[in-house]
Amino acid sequence: MTALIFLIFAGIAVFCGISLVAQTHPIASALSLIGVMGSLALLYLQLGGEFIAAAQMIVYAGAIMVLFVFVIMLLNAGAEATSRQIPLLNRYLGMLLLAAFLGLISFIIQAMLPKTEGVVFGAFMGGTAAAIGRKLFTVYLLPFEVTSVLILIAILGAIVLARREV
Repeated sequence: MTALIFLIFAGIAVFCGISLVAQTHPIASALSLIGVMGSLALLYLQLGGEFIAAAQMIVYAGAIMVLFVFVIMLLNAGAEATSRQIPLLNRYLGMLLLAAFLGLISFIIQAMLPKTEGVVFGAFMGGTAAAIGRKLFTVYLLPFEVTSVLILIAILGAIVLARREV
């Protein structure tokens, strides 16, 4: 049953990811990204990472996507115009070569990695808020602080770029 649920939500994530790239309108792409984030949160929940799933939904599918939609609305971005049509033979040949390339890369990676036992759904118990907070503020304190400084610099840069001269 867990494998079926995994396959359903993994398929939704892949479908929404393809839709994200294929859409020409930015709002439709943002909605597809919300679908990807939601299905990933459900996959995290299935693996036992309740806190990570909640953070995925609140932070990424909620706050970040609202920010994306506001930016799209502020930019008044319309549907993307196609510059030229790709010949049908090139399109199908490109998809076939992409599938062959991904298959080759997957085979090489699988052959190089050591054999491990499979994932047991629900066996992971490290996804609690206390465990993540302990790791975040002990082992990963420097990357956490560097990331927060980079985000602060990006916010200041956005303010400077958005400021209009009076």
